[in-house]
Amino acid sequence: MVGYIILAAAAVFLAVIIVRTAMFKPKPVDYGKAEPVEFDKDAAVHSLGEIVKCRTVSRYSRELEDEAEFEKLINKLPELFPNVFSVCSLQRMEDRALLFCWKGQKQGDPAVLMAHYDVVPVDEENWTHPAFEAQIEDGIMWGRGTLDTKVTFNGVLSAAENLIKQGYTPEYDIYFAFSGGEEVNGYGAKHIVDWFKSNGITPSLVIDEGGAVVEDMFPSVKQPCGLIGIAEKGMMNIEYSVASDGGHASAPAPHTPVGVLSKACAKVEAHPFKAHFTKPVNEMFDTLGRYSTLFYRVIFSNMWLFSGVIDSLYKKKGGALNALIRTTVAFTQMTGSQAHNVIPPKATMVSNIRLNPEDGIESAKAYIEKTVNDPAVNIRAFDSENPSPISRTDVKGWYTVRNAVANTWKGCIVAPYLMVQCSDSRHYGEISDRVYRFSACDMTDEERESIHGNNEHIRIETIHRSVEFYIRVMKDC
Repeated sequence: MVGYIILAAAAVFLAVIIVRTAMFKPKPVDYGKAEPVEFDKDAAVHSLGEIVKCRTVSRYSRELEDEAEFEKLINKLPELFPNVFSVCSLQRMEDRALLFCWKGQKQGDPAVLMAHYDVVPVDEENWTHPAFEAQIEDGIMWGRGTLDTKVTFNGVLSAAENLIKQGYTPEYDIYFAFSGGEEVNGYGAKHIVDWFKSNGITPSLVIDEGGAVVEDMFPSVKQPCGLIGIAEKGMMNIEYSVASDGGHASAPAPHTPVGVLSKACAKVEAHPFKAHFTKPVNEMFDTLGRYSTLFYRVIFSNMWLFSGVIDSLYKKKGGALNALIRTTVAFTQMTGSQAHNVIPPKATMVSNIRLNPEDGIESAKAYIEKTVNDPAVNIRAFDSENPSPISRTDVKGWYTVRNAVANTWKGCIVAPYLMVQCSDSRHYGEISDRVYRFSACDMTDEERESIHGNNEHIRIETIHRSVEFYIRVMKDC
């Protein structure tokens, strides 16, 4: 009798899995009608090239920056985008913040389109093309900032330039919010948010850098995927330090400061943070998983059963998918003695931690302290930001961005996701629950790897699509 009950339970269990898998198919989505988009493509490429030629390199030490290059870029804008300057107002704020306002036909909550025009430093000796000359060769523009994020800075202004020339006026106000210090966690974007708060403005839509149209990033899904970040992870740096009396290395104590720190490092790496399948990740799995092969559809349609398997698999493998489901810890720095035969009086190491939306600065620090469990190791958190709020995917702002992605990159699968990096858009969580992170590009693996690296470059067709995307967004605002 017991055997029959077990068999029946197993049959029901298997049937549930089979039925859920069979029903786990792509959902029909109405992206609206893809109207043709016309604009001056040559002008868009030219303007991006002129912007890239400005060496707007931001550094943590302000005295190492070339302020004249930032002013050079700003002074070029009226020449490159005369229609924008004839119609839109411009406020310059502290920390190189630029806020344009394009007045709409009606009163209502405005859209905010963001980008930053500063770039990271360049090791020019390792570039095959000059980093600040915007050379074009075989349909590719080379230069620092072409992808991060002068392409979207240019895309926003080029889209507005063409729409204004065509006589278009948005239904509601549109703000173009640009910062010149995002790469060094500057306060330009925060000054703009503070201005919105003081003026009682609640954006209906905010778009900043984040996801892109990519391929081969999700198990067994072959179509391009347009990933829109609806939240971003927080960040925390932790310094671990151990003090000693120092001394000659010929007569060491049983455990040196570096040895104690190494043990702490090993403990933390051996005990990853708990996995959390948050809304951005669940919605991404639910969308993209429906396009995967049968094996993966069995898994993603039955997360109630297989989430532990995914947790274990990604925990061991690491990488991008693991970063989506848990707080990650990367040890990045270690210092000790200045001589090879001297025990350091103090040794330190630093880990960079990216916080899952379910974790926070205090809880993560407490977990690290509990895991290390050594009074000899002093643990100090610094330069920390909690995760952003999670934005809504059931409102017009989301549909505007989603439809613009789908209609610009036809055939791609559009899905929410969790941005594992940090951006200026984190400040906007204070005033809006409709903050979306999408870099208006389709990127190859090689292009993605060039961001912050050597030989950053962009295809000319990608420059065109960026402008097309923003035109579609602006027409729906």
